[in-house]
Amino acid sequence: MRRRPVFLTTALTAALLVAIPAQARQTRHRATHPVDSGAQPVILTQQPHTDLDARARELNASDLADAKAHHDSPIVLVASAPLSSARDDMALFAQLQSARLCGSAGCATSVYLRHNNEWRTVLDAVSGSISVLPTRHRGMRDLLIGNHDRWIWNGSSYQDTMPAAPVGDLRQSIEAHQKAQQAPK
Repeated sequence: MRRRPVFLTTALTAALLVAIPAQARQTRHRATHPVDSGAQPVILTQQPHTDLDARARELNASDLADAKAHHDSPIVLVASAPLSSARDDMALFAQLQSARLCGSAGCATSVYLRHNNEWRTVLDAVSGSISVLPTRHRGMRDLLIGNHDRWIWNGSSYQDTMPAAPVGDLRQSIEAHQKAQQAPK
């Protein structure tokens, strides 16, 4: 093996460093996406014989009855988190897991809000991980579905902030549905 003189190796290294722009030599770290800052993941777990499990089963009674009619026994996963500063506003995250109820996008999770001891659906059947964000809209904390899909409170339910695809009149249909959901009842 032939050895190169040390000064030649040093000279080659110095020449390369001069040829490579300073920007390319710097180590860059990808910044955390602002949507992820302060996100608190919702961890769904089985909690048999708890109040949360009982509420989730009650709120999903029709899906559970349908599963039972087809000899399916879904696993019920639940979690809870406060979404507003109001003491009574507690959210219930519920997911039913079974081969019959889950699809290629995974299992759907629904979010229910308890207000004055009544539960109502505020986000229905989303797939992917859910995190509660520190940011708020109309007094309620924003939700992050997956890594990039932010949902915000519109006053009565959560609304997706990702624009709808321009497929036929789908966008107009979604906007009409959202307006109908916001209308006082």
